[in-house]
Amino acid sequence: MKSYSMKKTIISYHFETSEVLKDIANNQLQKLSTMFSRITSYSLAMGDHPDPDFPQSAELIVHIPQKSLTAKSEKATYKKAVHDVVENMKRQPKHNKEKNYITNFSF
Repeated sequence: MKSYSMKKTIISYHFETSEVLKDIANNQLQKLSTMFSRITSYSLAMGDHPDPDFPQSAELIVHIPQKSLTAKSEKATYKKAVHDVVENMKRQPKHNKEKNYITNFSF
């Protein structure tokens, strides 16, 4: 089995990311790396969203061999947005695996 080294990037737009928020983001993203061993890199971008009900947004891009997966979330806090975007991302590899199985299955 091939081992992948993971590059991690956390970006914040128009605000300074606190150490607490960085720790929360890293803990959430660590869950992804334990579930999916083929991740080569990920990028988490946090910023403001124009919706007054959900002013904080997070976007996560995960790179696996031959594919990039993207998830976005807008919530009331950055903590909730990061949690939601990671939960959304957890479902994507499973969905793609099922989709590839159905596509590659021959009758």
